[in-house]
Amino acid sequence: MAEAERIIGTPDVDDEAAAPAERPHGRRRVVALFVVALVAYLLDLVSKIIVVEKLEHHQPIEIIGDLLKFEAVRNPGAAFGMGEAFTIIFTFIAASVIVVIIRLARKLYSLPWAIALGLLLGGALGNLTDRIFRSPGVFEGAVVDFIAPAHFAVFNLADAAIVCGGVLIVLLSFKGLDPDGTVHKD
Repeated sequence: MAEAERIIGTPDVDDEAAAPAERPHGRRRVVALFVVALVAYLLDLVSKIIVVEKLEHHQPIEIIGDLLKFEAVRNPGAAFGMGEAFTIIFTFIAASVIVVIIRLARKLYSLPWAIALGLLLGGALGNLTDRIFRSPGVFEGAVVDFIAPAHFAVFNLADAAIVCGGVLIVLLSFKGLDPDGTVHKD
């Protein structure tokens, strides 16, 4: 019977029966994406609550001499404090990134991509929360930054998650790994 099915093109297992076996695999990747995003978001949120409560309007805390300090800074702009007049635009960009990642999650079959996109999603949500809920107002809020390395911009855990996610995406792209799990050698 199997020989006859091979000749006429009828597989032993039909495609519909095989498809459900692949779907849970993809669902696990989506769950991984959202778990990474949730952890990144909560770490950022909790750290900012602590910084605002304990560090804002106080002297910076030296962690490693002058090389690394914790210093509360409100940043209405983008990276390195640029674009302070465009806070509302950064808010919409962050919201757009979140929507794109959530839409891409449906096609996700790669754990490394799930981790990378989870970091981006968690970081974007962290900074978007500040933009929406912090003063001076809705969609114009200043992001709380507090990690201050010497001779570099002050940043927060959301920024770190975004950068790590972005670097991971670049590395995955160079390796030829796509979000759907396919590998290409271009």
